[in-house]
Amino acid sequence: MTRATALRVFLPFALGYYMSYVYRAINAVIAPDLVRDFTLDAGDLGLLTSTYFLTFAAVQLPLGIVLDRIGPRLTDVVLIAIAAIGAVVFATATSLTGLAIGRGLIGLGVSACLMSAVTAFARTYPRERLALINGLIFTAGGMGAVSATAPVQAALAVTDWRGVFVGLAAITALAALVIYLVVPKDPAPDRSAEKPGLGAQVDEIKAILRHPAFIQFVPFAVLTQSANLSMPTLWAGPWLSDVAGFARADVASTLMWIAVGLMAGFFTWGVIAERLTRYGIDTVVTMVTVSIAYMTVQLCIITGLFDAPHVLWVLFSFTGTIGSLAYAAVSQRFPSRLAGRVNTVLNLFVFLGAFAAQWGIGAIVNLWPRSATGQFAPEGYTAAFTTMLALEACGLIWLCVTRAFKLPRPRDIAPAS
Repeated sequence: MTRATALRVFLPFALGYYMSYVYRAINAVIAPDLVRDFTLDAGDLGLLTSTYFLTFAAVQLPLGIVLDRIGPRLTDVVLIAIAAIGAVVFATATSLTGLAIGRGLIGLGVSACLMSAVTAFARTYPRERLALINGLIFTAGGMGAVSATAPVQAALAVTDWRGVFVGLAAITALAALVIYLVVPKDPAPDRSAEKPGLGAQVDEIKAILRHPAFIQFVPFAVLTQSANLSMPTLWAGPWLSDVAGFARADVASTLMWIAVGLMAGFFTWGVIAERLTRYGIDTVVTMVTVSIAYMTVQLCIITGLFDAPHVLWVLFSFTGTIGSLAYAAVSQRFPSRLAGRVNTVLNLFVFLGAFAAQWGIGAIVNLWPRSATGQFAPEGYTAAFTTMLALEACGLIWLCVTRAFKLPRPRDIAPAS
């Protein structure tokens, strides 16, 4: 593999994943506009924003089969084009239903951005480099999250949120074109070799679900990433306004630094995990250690122990990215031919969890009445965030317990050597 080929594989997929994170995070900035224009409550806002995660999750299982059968390049091109259409639908919506349809199409369209990338990487890069390369693709997503904060707030001074989404639709269509033209074509199927049929591939998905490595990592990955996906991309913004008392410009600025923390975390933990594995320290040890710090930061946000909310939220996003290492940790325990299905099955659970968390937080916040000025009650945020923290602790305990008392090795799918 030449350096040029490596870049031709990495950079276009990174652009697609960058756009997926712009869409994922943007509602944290435009939430006040949506609440005002469509008279939304906390439950409506949570459900609307989490629709992205729901449609994203809904296609993960068939997506894994498609990735393994026709390849990541064409899969990503077609779906990203759908995201561009969804952005236009969102920009022209006149009701909550229209917004939800547009948001759902966007989630469907970007559903392959990460999985196409990690599948292509698993086929292109050496196995021992995957933690680093996956960390770099997550960093590209963090850059998208940065772009969805203060830059979007600045754009709102020139146009409204509808104009922003029209612009995003154009950039998304361009990303699909770049992937189609730049990424090397997926290898043609080897018709001389016997390939498993669709039924056999479905059976392999069932075997993946029973695999000890999958059973060990899924609760941790889902519960850790549910918080880190749902809170910075929506609820951090309203919390900074309603609880910390930040002005809108300060909220956007803080969200930008939260996104910077996200980007730095993806890169940092990928590099550290790769370096530590060279010294025989398993990625699981890194995940557990950083997760304890992550939960400590959340406890400080909930209790108000330190009066520095902007710093705490940056630390939240920085340490919360540790859950992304689960993709590399799980992939390393399966044959590379299963990379698409392993990652998409894991992604299914992660994004179902993110959907439930983002909507559930809004439902809990709604249990307390809004103030006369329309702000959500601080007690609602406290209850919702405490619930998330308790669930994350359960996932971490499960990972530690199954690590200490090893599950039996599977018989139907041999782990990677």
